[in-house]
Amino acid sequence: MSTRSEPDSPASPNAESPAASPAATGAASGRSGAASGRSGAASGRSGAAAPRRGWFEIRWRQLRRAPTPVVRAVLSSVVVAGVLGVLFLGYDLALDAGADLPGGDLRVLAGFLFVAAVAVLGSWLTYLLVPQPGRPGVRSGWSAALGLFAALPIAYLALVLLFQVVKPLLEAVGG
Repeated sequence: MSTRSEPDSPASPNAESPAASPAATGAASGRSGAASGRSGAASGRSGAAAPRRGWFEIRWRQLRRAPTPVVRAVLSSVVVAGVLGVLFLGYDLALDAGADLPGGDLRVLAGFLFVAAVAVLGSWLTYLLVPQPGRPGVRSGWSAALGLFAALPIAYLALVLLFQVVKPLLEAVGG
């Protein structure tokens, strides 16, 4: 059960009452638009099927109407990846500049720790922010799993963005 009300749903304050709707009066009397003497266009419905949407239009609609738990899971992982990514990029740039840090060059370990930290912190934040569907206020493993499934791809996308886009831009500007 969705908590969002559709623009034309009866729960919407802007929706007209079902009794006042021309389509509802024809349906309530047991007659279709054509049987009641009205054409399909006059009753608000056409006899033809709705046009098929294209691939991009379908994806755009899915993006605009994403479920709230998914949005929260993705945003929590993006915030964690952003903060930790800036730290990781700073570490990488410091090593490239010749900094003599304790332990030497541990970029591979730092990359592994970055992905693990994004996955763990993203799952934990999602666990805290997203209740289990159908059970408001109840946190469960479902929330943590949602966070994990959102965090892993975001961690790798953040690495690609940081080291294939941001780092070359910073080197071009600074060098």
